[in-house]
Amino acid sequence: MIIQAIKASVVKFVKDEDGLTIVEYAVAGGLITAAVALAFTDLGIAVHTQITALCNAVGAGNACA
Repeated sequence: MIIQAIKASVVKFVKDEDGLTIVEYAVAGGLITAAVALAFTDLGIAVHTQITALCNAVGAGNACA
């Protein structure tokens, strides 16, 4: 009787997919976080380039740095 209960518990654990969905959410969250970080990095570089160009255009040179 105990062996059958253990076997049933193992089969139930193997068929359980709740843990898999948590892992999927974690992976999706990680990918979204990486995409946002990359977007902000690219945005920061673009803003810095534009500010440098603006400073050079008005003749401020290194005063804007």
